[in-house]
Amino acid sequence: MRTEAERTAQKTEKEIEKLLNKMTLDEKIAMIHGAGLFRSGGVERLGIPGLVTSDGPMGVRAEFMNDRWIPAGNNDDSVSYLPSNSALASTWNPYRAYETGRVLGAEARGRGKDVILAPGINIKRSPLCGRNFEYMSEDPRLTATMAVPFVKGVQHNDVAACVKHFAANVQETDRLMVDEEIDERTLYELYFPAFKAVVQEGNAYAVMGAYNKINGYHCCENRELLDRVLRREWGFDGAVISDWGGIHKTKEAAECSIDLEMSIYPDFDEYVLANPLKEAIEKGEVSEEAVDQKVRNLLRLMFRLKMLGRHKSERRAGTYNTPDHRQIILKTAEESMILLKNEKHLLPLDAAMVKKLVVIGQNAARIHSDGGGSAEIKALYEICPLMGLKCRLGGGAQVEYYKGYHVPEKPKMFDHNWQADSLDDLKDTNIGQLVRDDEHMQEIHRRREEERVAQLEREKAEIHEKNKALFAQAIEAARDADAVIFVGGLNHDSDSEGIDRLDMKLPYEQDLLIEELLKVRKDLIVTFIGGSPVEMPWRDKAQAILWSYYAGMETGTAFAQIIFGDVNPSGKLAETFPDKYEDCADAKNGQFGLWGRIRLEEGLYCGYRHFDRQRIKPAFCFGHGLSYTDFAYSGLMLKTEKNGEIRVNFTIKNTGKRIGAETAQIYVAPIGSKVDRPDKELKAYTKVELAPGKSKKVSVTLKREDFAYFDTALHDFVADAGDYEILVGASSEDIRLKGIAALA
Repeated sequence: MRTEAERTAQKTEKEIEKLLNKMTLDEKIAMIHGAGLFRSGGVERLGIPGLVTSDGPMGVRAEFMNDRWIPAGNNDDSVSYLPSNSALASTWNPYRAYETGRVLGAEARGRGKDVILAPGINIKRSPLCGRNFEYMSEDPRLTATMAVPFVKGVQHNDVAACVKHFAANVQETDRLMVDEEIDERTLYELYFPAFKAVVQEGNAYAVMGAYNKINGYHCCENRELLDRVLRREWGFDGAVISDWGGIHKTKEAAECSIDLEMSIYPDFDEYVLANPLKEAIEKGEVSEEAVDQKVRNLLRLMFRLKMLGRHKSERRAGTYNTPDHRQIILKTAEESMILLKNEKHLLPLDAAMVKKLVVIGQNAARIHSDGGGSAEIKALYEICPLMGLKCRLGGGAQVEYYKGYHVPEKPKMFDHNWQADSLDDLKDTNIGQLVRDDEHMQEIHRRREEERVAQLEREKAEIHEKNKALFAQAIEAARDADAVIFVGGLNHDSDSEGIDRLDMKLPYEQDLLIEELLKVRKDLIVTFIGGSPVEMPWRDKAQAILWSYYAGMETGTAFAQIIFGDVNPSGKLAETFPDKYEDCADAKNGQFGLWGRIRLEEGLYCGYRHFDRQRIKPAFCFGHGLSYTDFAYSGLMLKTEKNGEIRVNFTIKNTGKRIGAETAQIYVAPIGSKVDRPDKELKAYTKVELAPGKSKKVSVTLKREDFAYFDTALHDFVADAGDYEILVGASSEDIRLKGIAALA
């Protein structure tokens, strides 16, 4: 007997076919390509609207003109600035992911959008990828378990989450054409799982194809990727949308499961899936049925969003800039910040004892919402750390701010947009043809990099000269204060779509300043805001280090609450912080940031898997994060259920004097495996909040799939019978409990 959901789906399919049968070829083609920079074509005659899309993962982007990359200049498009996906993943809290997604979805609908281009869930392969701040983690399980509730939260508002970028968008260098050679097992175990989860568990309505190629084929024209994996193996029946300018060839795109072509140019009728497609159909080179299937998928999306059909009047209206949204953003920011080090219990500070606070560093007063590429937004407001500290202390303390280091100003461009500029290769080369002149493009790339390095060298000279006075002022001020806080890190000059970082070092001579400050203040509190790991050569001298990703409009409020102990930090690293870039897998094999082609030679050994296998100690390991209290683990018991699942039971106790939250992580380590496998892999985690002296019994179930690897001969996941070590800990290195589970 069919369920109500099945009956509804069947009715929807009948309605789709009725509409499709009434449409002309021109009307069908109008639906499958952009009719504006952020909207598709509709069929007014049949009451079919176009889809209205918007970036991005950190809030709904400002309005642009329909046919130009120029802001519309509205005063009604400021929105809530959400924590980045990196910050969100650092909470290790799926509920926070759901709530953050719900805010994004509500604000997208409140701004009249149908599709929000988020979340970004690519695996962080290299710390140098300029877009890492938009992504969640180096680990597929953590990414999946945070992305699924995020998608559900967005779509609760009758807005489609367009999950991106499918697949393996691991570098920004040559992002339109780079060909990534990746073996099948690595794809299925590392780069696919989060996408599979959002499709099958999160019921994502839309997926965005990536710019890059995988094994010779562009992702937006890749039948292996889109037809076999996404559609047939995972059963996805939603819409696949290209990245803007990600489609190059008409026949290839027409005959694979890409449904909507979006691009950056205003000649909408000349898009690959516009007039060129009509001509191909008229010549008999492409069947009209290929277009029909794309239209079906887009209509199905519209029915799900209540844009069509009998439930149209019930569609949620959404809202933006509400107090509730700001409170959710604050809670997420609080849980996202990571206490990396805290010797001698330097933190938290006692506000009553701080009468003079010196704050040093440009990131204390800098705004980050307006940069980063397509993640940029027009924020209603953004509280920087300096404002947060001043708001928290009020008039009871003297707060002095010193820039500390010089950051060269980048010129603002109002007559054109970085996004169009970043895709110039689409018009300046024969990029859409079967063959690209790679030698010519290599030369263009070489010149660009030389210009970039030369510009950075010029800036270094300027920075060094101006830093002399800034250093002297900051160091002198630090001598006479009750507490000194350094707020440094990165900004969107380096954390940005379209560029990769050149190294992992702190820019603007910050390391030199920190070294000098530590000479006069051993109790210097070192804090950072940034989107990717940085080297910290002075870290053994620092007593306290606090890390924050771009944490949204309430960053400064959360920052101050953690500094003064109003909130107990509970964030944990969702990626490894290497001691130095040379320790990373991509640094060792040299397969990152190349033009034309890269080989992911490390295979499965990405992030902590690489550091485990090579026995390299990172600066701060995956899963690391301290608290102002302490937690004890005890009583591990492993029980095999009748269905073959393994029940993991243990107890966590708060042994300190403050209420706090601990994330217990469960890793699986194969013993005597038949195939090469990582030393251990994260398979589950749970976050527990406990009052002082309280304990809680934790129970986590490991399914058979949690012990499996991908067998390329069988083209399926296989869990071999045998013994597996179960590791329970506070991080990937801080393992507190161990046990052996036997899988039948």
